[in-house]
Amino acid sequence: MPRNISTDGEARGRDGTVKTVERIGRILRQLAVAGEAGARLTDLANELGLSKPTLHRLLGALGEAGMARHEPATRRYRLGELSAMLGRASTRITVSTEIRQNLVRLATATQDTVYASVQEGTAAICIAREIGSFPIRTLTLEVGDQRPLGVGAGSMALLAFLPDNEINTAIARNRIWLEKYPRFTPDYLHEQVQETRARGYALNRDQVISGMSAIGMPALGRDRLPIASISVAGITERIIGDREAHLVELIRTETAHLAAAVESGLPTPQS
Repeated sequence: MPRNISTDGEARGRDGTVKTVERIGRILRQLAVAGEAGARLTDLANELGLSKPTLHRLLGALGEAGMARHEPATRRYRLGELSAMLGRASTRITVSTEIRQNLVRLATATQDTVYASVQEGTAAICIAREIGSFPIRTLTLEVGDQRPLGVGAGSMALLAFLPDNEINTAIARNRIWLEKYPRFTPDYLHEQVQETRARGYALNRDQVISGMSAIGMPALGRDRLPIASISVAGITERIIGDREAHLVELIRTETAHLAAAVESGLPTPQS
């Protein structure tokens, strides 16, 4: 029976495409494991079992797509901007899925309103909210609301634990936006970053709405950067003072649980 040359060619093409996609997946995973240190072409070739010409060709294609980048000075390869964007989007989806139980536990334990926020560029976005049973409620954010990084406890918890250069860039780019929040001047934000780092958590005392305060803390990933923040808000006398230390411990427990849940499916970075 004669062979169907067209069908055979299509099958070989599909096999080749699948093989290429599989190789690209392995390359991206290895670059993710390498982290900011990056990886040399020789090391990648040895670890992946690919020839240098083949690997160089695939890395070139990934570079054109924004998925990988080459640093000529160090001759190392790292994940590209598009990979970082996809990673942040994936993390945000995972956080949104995982965080509900954290917020429910906190709202039950504190009886106050609990928020979760993530960074998107120079903004903090509220991705979840749980309302406690205390009669006086602080509904200062709706899910989907955005604020400049640093405005509010959850937002400051995200900003303060970024690298210094990213903090400076965010504050500079948000100068016009910050005019809507007169108390949050660039100088004040820089001051609060230092206080938040020293304290280990963000504390907003009546700065966004008079009579309302909040405590925020980041869930940090293996790279020690914020995955998300969790904050508890209420009338000031319920947040500042005798309850403050207790609230901090409750939030710290939930941010640790969240970080562990989100990070559990990620590759372990090399030391």
